[in-house]
Order: sequence, then structure tokens, then C-alpha cells
Amino acid sequence: MKSELINELAAALSKAQGQLAGAVKDSSNPFFKSRYADLSSVVEALRQPFANNGLSYIQTTESHPDEVRVETILMHSSGQWISTGTLNVPVTKSDAMGHGSALTYARRYSLCLLGVAPIDDDGNAAVADKPQAVDLQPLLDAQTLPDLQKAYQTAYKAAQDAKNTVGMAAIIKCKNERKNALTAPEAA
Repeated sequence: MKSELINELAAALSKAQGQLAGAVKDSSNPFFKSRYADLSSVVEALRQPFANNGLSYIQTTESHPDEVRVETILMHSSGQWISTGTLNVPVTKSDAMGHGSALTYARRYSLCLLGVAPIDDDGNAAVADKPQAVDLQPLLDAQTLPDLQKAYQTAYKAAQDAKNTVGMAAIIKCKNERKNALTAPEAA
């Protein structure tokens, strides 16, 4: 389902997705011995890019004895909207914790449909206990878009060569923020 037109929403979503740095895998699942981006990380990844581009969302929920259902509706300040459709997640344990867990899972995955990908920091964790620091100053010092692009390419390649995925995400975020500052009407 969607509004009659979605042209403005699509343009805004495209810009927002270009600003997304990814959701940080900051929670762990001891059963599977893995890390994942929890709901708050996914929401935080969306917050600023969506706000910058007139986007918001709501999530409607339905709970049934054996499943929860979540529908995410993406909205634009123009009034245009689109639904991701309903995501049904089975409830594995029929109690409050089981329903809550299924609901959180459904909300998180439904939001990921809007373009959020978890940042895979497993390779970085295998190399070092702490992420390597990255130098963001050249990006912050850039006075033109070409200077910013050059600083970004240099910094990103260094982080990529070091397999520093956390650093790559920080570089992308810094580049997007600096680009917004350079292209803002008052910066011209």
C-alpha cells in the first residue's frame, strides 16, 4: 500500500539512504555466540538521516497467540507514504517475554527494510580488541566538495585497507555531516 504519488518520498529516501552509516552490532546473543544490531541501534542509524530529509515512520502491531505482526509505514513531510507490508514473526514461547522478543525482532527487521544494514565489525574484532582510531580532521577541514571527496577517499581507503569497519562507518558519517554543512544554504 502507498499514497497515490511517492516521488517526493522516493527522492528523500534516496538521500537518507546515502547518509545512513549502518547500525552498530552492540548486542550479543550468547546462544548463537554472535553479535547483532539491536532495535535501538537500528533506530539511531535512521534518526538523523530521516530527520534531515523530512522522513518519519510509524509501526503498527498486532499480537496473536502464535505470532506478532508489524507493519512499518514510511512517511514524508509532503504527505506521501508507503508501507513495507506486514511482517509476521512466530512467537516461540507463549508468555510476555516470548511476545516481547518476537515484537522487538519484527520491529527491528521491518525497519531494516528501509535501508539500514548492520555494520559487520566481526573482522575488526578478530584483529584487535579496540577499533583503530581514524583521522577525521581532513574531512572536517575540507572547504569545498571536491576537497571533501578527496579527503574522504583517502581516509576511507586507509580504513578499508586496515579492515577497520567501525572506522569506515565513522568516516562515512563524518563525510555526510560535512557535506550537509557545505551544501546548506547558509554555507553558500
